[in-house]
Amino acid sequence: MARKTAQDDPLAPLTLAVGQEDLLLDRAVREVVVAARAMDADTDVRDLAPEALQPGTLAELTSPSLFAERKVVVVRNAQDLSADTVKDVKAYLAAPVEEITLVLLHAGGPKGKALLDAARKAAAREVACPKMTKPADRLAFVRAEFRTLGRSVTPEAAQALVDSIGSDLRELASACTQLVADTEGTVDVEVVARYYTGRAEATGFEVADLAVTGRAAEALERLRWALSVGQPLPGITFALASGVRAIGKLASAPRGANPGQLARDLGMPPWKIDRVRQQIRGWSADGVSVALRAVAEADAAVKGGAADPAYALEKAVVIIARAARTGS
Repeated sequence: MARKTAQDDPLAPLTLAVGQEDLLLDRAVREVVVAARAMDADTDVRDLAPEALQPGTLAELTSPSLFAERKVVVVRNAQDLSADTVKDVKAYLAAPVEEITLVLLHAGGPKGKALLDAARKAAAREVACPKMTKPADRLAFVRAEFRTLGRSVTPEAAQALVDSIGSDLRELASACTQLVADTEGTVDVEVVARYYTGRAEATGFEVADLAVTGRAAEALERLRWALSVGQPLPGITFALASGVRAIGKLASAPRGANPGQLARDLGMPPWKIDRVRQQIRGWSADGVSVALRAVAEADAAVKGGAADPAYALEKAVVIIARAARTGS
């Protein structure tokens, strides 16, 4: 959960989002943009990487307009700005322009600290977006997501969701949204099990485990059985995505690291590290990319983009299994 200062007006002249949690940083930006466009639907939004903000660029973007249009200027990774551009930003902070909201995304830490200090001195509205490394923080995030979505979740269900998915906040947020959309009442551990751990004989995760180890025929058989008994399609695509992402994460991890350290670094429970290590043979970086594209297409089909979502899932399973065997 992004924590904000008391000056909680998203249309404040300057918003400073500090931290390295991408989901929270993106939400901080979205909150400002939504507020600005609620005031003026034609708000101009400029979302810039450090290399796009050269000396003089900020002055051009913030120069007064004849029509006084509302504008949001987002600067990502502000800690990486050049010294000359930092001077431009500091000069702007001393005399901000009306109708313009500047959003600085800064990783925190010593790099670029002078800009961070200058923004705070300029009374920036600050949003804290730290990495959630503690299990308790992730549990609190899940509970807050359900509250925001207007639903309650039992403590056991929240824990089961974190255990199944790990530390990726985007995946956790997506899972919360899916459960709220597809179920009614309090989300309990049985609901989470049905979608994310499920019955051993026909779960999305079992389909995924078979696919990522190249066993296409078995994965298709299990998929068809799961569909025949009414397993939710979004849960299956989620499991496929999680399985392929886990392969990609572990493939890029240092060789020889112990499961406990990898679990902390990659946000997976240790038992999952051991399982993925057994699944990773035969995979390549290109294979992971191909498989992820297949899952994305299947996900779009399941959410209404195709007339036959079951076929789209079968196609994704075949592509994943082929990638697992050939690496492409």
